[in-house]
Amino acid sequence: MDSIAILGAGSWGTALGIHLARVGHDVRLWARDPDLVEHMASARANPRYLVDAALPDRVVAHARAQAALDGAQLVVFAVPSHGLRAVTRAVRASIPRTAVLVSATKGIEPDSLQRMSTVLQEEVGDGRPVVVLSGPSFASEVARGLPTAVLSASSDADAAKYVQDRFRGPTFRLYVSDDVAGVEIGGAMKNVIAIAAGVVEGLGLGHNSMAALITRGLVEISRLADAEGGRRETLAGLSGLGDLVLTSTGDLSRNRHVGLELGRGRSLQEILGGMRMIAEGVRTTGAALALGHRHRIELPITAEMAAVLEGRRSPAEAVDILMGRKQRAEADR
Repeated sequence: MDSIAILGAGSWGTALGIHLARVGHDVRLWARDPDLVEHMASARANPRYLVDAALPDRVVAHARAQAALDGAQLVVFAVPSHGLRAVTRAVRASIPRTAVLVSATKGIEPDSLQRMSTVLQEEVGDGRPVVVLSGPSFASEVARGLPTAVLSASSDADAAKYVQDRFRGPTFRLYVSDDVAGVEIGGAMKNVIAIAAGVVEGLGLGHNSMAALITRGLVEISRLADAEGGRRETLAGLSGLGDLVLTSTGDLSRNRHVGLELGRGRSLQEILGGMRMIAEGVRTTGAALALGHRHRIELPITAEMAAVLEGRRSPAEAVDILMGRKQRAEADR
């Protein structure tokens, strides 16, 4: 059994820690907030981000990242996408040279338009591989031990297999992939389409609209993944269609919640002000659109969601524009 450091004690980092301890690993969970660490130590739970999930004895919370990283064989990054570069830069000197790095963060960095694995590789700077963990997985269900299947993706086959073996459990199944770009674009972009799916539901547009939105959203995700060097067939799997369906239709989806409330007429500021956890799609939308412009590809749903999030368009106007677009063949040429 390994010693595993998890950087980030939000819902996803905590859920992964619970799962990894459940299958026998020693887990050190780093949280930026010392008060949260104290609460987790005394209550053996994370009431701020993961209600009703008990922390196993093998999970120990730390307020100092260096203490969490000491001697770790695996280092899992589970911080929000906008904070990944700063956190990695702050702790890189303490990361053991032999540790395998795992990115459990989904998003696109707004300024550089880089994927999360690229940010990690750039900041750690020693050429080691990064394994991406992605797929349809609500944190609370993983913490409860409900059956879940995800991907372990890396350009290094040994590293991907290592993570697959270490994370494996009776209710947690992993498939290996070498399509890092496809897996990461799928994990980031599904949050954008999930906001749009929430808008469709909030406006009461029915099941036909939802099916069309998810299907055409998958086309946009596949288009961007292909431009980034990924394989389109990857997006028909867990990190594409699987994650997209879950996030677009599941009641636990934060991004769907944002779209749902936008469709009901609430302002983005009001919606985000009432949320404790981050909806990654809000930041990813603009970054994905900029990445599409860089590659000179069309992302109409993403463009309309950017306009809605920026207050330039109402949700109903965005739907009208999408429905009024010039008709074309379904398949991309």
